[in-house]
Amino acid sequence: MELLTIGAFAKASRLSPKALRLYDELGLLTPARVDPDTGYRRYAPEQLEQARLVAWLRRLGMPLARIRRVCAMESGEAAGEIRAYWARVEADTAARRDLAAFLVDHLTGKDPTMSRTTAPLALRYAALSDTGRVRASNQDTAYAGSRLLAVADGYGTGGAFASAAAVDALRGLESETVPAGDLLGTLEDALGRAEQAVHGITSPGADGADAGTTLTAMLWTGSQLALVHIGDSRVHLLRDGELFQITHDHTVVQSLIDEGRLTPEEAASHPQRSLLMRALGRGADSTPDLRLHDARAGDRYLLCSDGLSTVVPAEDVHRLLADTPGPEDAVRELVDLANASGGPDNVSCVVADVSAPA
Repeated sequence: MELLTIGAFAKASRLSPKALRLYDELGLLTPARVDPDTGYRRYAPEQLEQARLVAWLRRLGMPLARIRRVCAMESGEAAGEIRAYWARVEADTAARRDLAAFLVDHLTGKDPTMSRTTAPLALRYAALSDTGRVRASNQDTAYAGSRLLAVADGYGTGGAFASAAAVDALRGLESETVPAGDLLGTLEDALGRAEQAVHGITSPGADGADAGTTLTAMLWTGSQLALVHIGDSRVHLLRDGELFQITHDHTVVQSLIDEGRLTPEEAASHPQRSLLMRALGRGADSTPDLRLHDARAGDRYLLCSDGLSTVVPAEDVHRLLADTPGPEDAVRELVDLANASGGPDNVSCVVADVSAPA
């Protein structure tokens, strides 16, 4: 069959001649024949299917290196790889959508300050951290105050110091006056201080050089809670009898779930279920999730380390939060529940109840 010129092939495949030359250089779409004298490229008609696949994948935004892998696969395997890629795109888009909503609220003046003209809601809170039944020491830090709620789960030889340093760096928010419209900047500044504090613990040559921590914190403004989240500690919201997880784990296993490579049931026993993709620590990706949550009277928030979430089924957590009246009793019973389930890890819980002012 007669070979197609690069112009004809470009038109048929909906790829530009410039793109075809680039894909040839990358070994992604090699011409059937190249004239040794002129360098002019010609393509076989049967190459059109692969060229069109490349064009479609580029429209999806897939990187060229991944396209090369897809094109080398059998059709069923290639379909699975495309499905996994798009699931990852959707997860990333959801995270960016949350940040965009945060920024819109911030720039349009919806963002609150510490003092509001409307009557603020009241917050009752309690925190508890426990070593568990197996670990020799506690590397978690839990904190609850009038404005700040926080849980940090340390790791490595200096993990306890890292988690404590991160939370201590945020405690200044308890007394800090937040300028009007600058909650986002205040949170970023506080997170920067926390990261510097952890790096101070994990400086090269120090005993805790391999240490780091997760950090999940909420800043109370009187009618809203602003969330900063890095790692696999979690925040749940009990509202109108329903329990919602409002954080997304930054773990390798969660990324595999997002990509459709693992089911949540498979993830529960995966050997890498605790491997973090984001954390505060030297060399770690410390990109946070930032969100605002409008509080309602009757809301109950739970912040917890994975010593609770990986041991106690969500339905048991839901039932306990719904049935236990006070934050102090709730945190104690949650910790007891984790320990009754074996207590294989440190466990930390913060419970905060939102109510109308007396």
